[in-house]
Amino acid sequence: MSSHALNADDSAERTREFLFRDEDFNALRALVREHTGISLSEAKRELVYGRLSRRLRALGLQSFSQYRHLLTNDAEGQEMVEFCNAITTNLTSFFRELHHFEYLRDQVLAPLAKRGSGQRLRIWSAGCSTGEEPYSIAMTVREALPEGARHDIRILATDLDSDVLSRARSGVYAQDRVKGLSTQRVGQFCREQREGSSVRYRVTPDLRELITFNQLNLMNALPMKGPLDVIFCRNVVIYFDKETQRDLFRRYAQLQRPGDILFLGHSESMFKVSDDYTLVGRTVYRRNAP
Repeated sequence: MSSHALNADDSAERTREFLFRDEDFNALRALVREHTGISLSEAKRELVYGRLSRRLRALGLQSFSQYRHLLTNDAEGQEMVEFCNAITTNLTSFFRELHHFEYLRDQVLAPLAKRGSGQRLRIWSAGCSTGEEPYSIAMTVREALPEGARHDIRILATDLDSDVLSRARSGVYAQDRVKGLSTQRVGQFCREQREGSSVRYRVTPDLRELITFNQLNLMNALPMKGPLDVIFCRNVVIYFDKETQRDLFRRYAQLQRPGDILFLGHSESMFKVSDDYTLVGRTVYRRNAP
């Protein structure tokens, strides 16, 4: 590398609020990979700097080297939680990728309704973010099974990020977050709350009672026993490398029976990753027989 390039790099570092060298980025993305399974490319350098700079300011630190030292001595503590929360991405909305909820209604819930009362149904929303996905699932269940109380239905909603999970549990959303819901659904499943000049909406108890929210790191052992009739794992594995995807799908398959359903995000695929599932719709997969 030329001296001119070195000087340019040094100048760029001096314009930053915090010193952020290659060894900092590489060590931090290794931690991200270890604790979340997310593989960060070189292109994510500025994202990492931007999101973690907020933590340095909050902690009164002067450099990323100091922050790395803190994480090393707090491997299982609160700052590791804050670190993972800062890196993970949480983009969601009600009924995002509508065709999945239509498939759930037509191919899972409608046949269930025909089988009479007392049916068992277990659905997992893996990577539930701020809760729009599991509440959309619950709305679909209530609409398709108006006598849902006569069935044994549970929705498990998990996420690595403790902050968004807390917001999901509250079930309260600003007006702009419910704009994708029909007027009928807002009226049926939300209760308006006025806070000064702003309006917020709280989901109804009949939705909340279907859902259990738990923090879960998908890189750890999965605590549920199954079987899980439906898994929503959308826009989660896109951040994982192929080997991590293979391991996760293998563990998913152990929780599902032949014929059970797995939904992936619109940019995700099992092509050359898993033979345990067959594509049966747009990013809709059915568990194969062993």
